[in-house]
Amino acid sequence: MTLPFAIIAGLTVGSAIAAMSLRNMVHCALSLVLTFAGLAGLYLQLNAEFVGFTQILVYVGAVSILIVFAILLTRSTDPKDEPATVTPWVGIAVAVAAFLTMALAVVASPVGKRVAAPAPEVSVKTLGQKLMTDYVLPLEVMALLLTAAMLGAVIIAMKDKEGQR
Repeated sequence: MTLPFAIIAGLTVGSAIAAMSLRNMVHCALSLVLTFAGLAGLYLQLNAEFVGFTQILVYVGAVSILIVFAILLTRSTDPKDEPATVTPWVGIAVAVAAFLTMALAVVASPVGKRVAAPAPEVSVKTLGQKLMTDYVLPLEVMALLLTAAMLGAVIIAMKDKEGQR
């Protein structure tokens, strides 16, 4: 494991823990943005450039902005006085049990024991050409659906705010 990978991994895990444990929703959203950026950095460290740049464009750019807008349009940003949970150990125990189950499944899997086939040489340029030639219609349909969903969410949030006045 290289030093940059370890630093990015530690930053990603730390920001993910902060996103789960902070009380202020805006701070949680900003920690989640840092987590998404850390994942993009990990993908780039693993030579998965297309996935890394897609992570930056989709999650760090679009999804993070959507989450921040949703928080700011629908909720108060003040933390509540009551504790987040009265039994945190139950959640921790469930998380540990889930992790151990997945880890044991990965270790017992025969996939890890096989010799991996060489990875195909697929470049970002090839993927971009495929998206802009063969899959341009589904790409545009998804863009229109996401735009319509965002506009609908803003309109619903605005009607609720006007009804409260």
